[in-house]
Amino acid sequence: MVTIETPGKSHFDIAKAAIDGGASIIQYRDKYASSRKLFADAFELRRLTRDAGALLIINDRVDIALAVEADGVHLGQDDLSLGEARRIVGDIYIIGISATCIDEAVEAAEQGADYIGLGPIFPTPSKNDAAPPMGLDGLVEIRETVDVPIVAIGGITIDNIEEVVRAGADGIAVISAVASAPDMTSAARTITDMIQNARTQAGAR
Repeated sequence: MVTIETPGKSHFDIAKAAIDGGASIIQYRDKYASSRKLFADAFELRRLTRDAGALLIINDRVDIALAVEADGVHLGQDDLSLGEARRIVGDIYIIGISATCIDEAVEAAEQGADYIGLGPIFPTPSKNDAAPPMGLDGLVEIRETVDVPIVAIGGITIDNIEEVVRAGADGIAVISAVASAPDMTSAARTITDMIQNARTQAGAR
């Protein structure tokens, strides 16, 4: 689950609902918050995820990840390089890299990414500057090219989750599919169940 803030819903609210619905990883993402707010939110999310036995990944900010003792950091193409981040956080931190095409995915794998955040798979309303969607064919091609775990993101809903898993995604990251739902916990539970069902049908990838 990638957190956002919406009117009346904080990062904590959305993360808690997602965890209650079965989410095992929370990625804290806020492109516009001050460093003070980033730390406060991340600290609160760290307590939540630790108590729930879930993982916390911090988007972009290696310093915040270290400060709150998160489990990992997720880096975009314009952030610190994986090598630079690894020198800072050491070997015990998870480091994920965003990729929007096969070249970026191959580079991330060669650099030693622990996972690749791949997308957008489909058109998405959650990111204004998103790259063109690659579709399932793009996901399949990249799955056949790299051995690194792939977490698919972008336009993923209950209507297409199962086909994304069957196409080779090891994990699914959602934003609006949970955050915009009237009952976020129920939406997260439905998504979690669908992922598990698709994995079973695909031979438990």
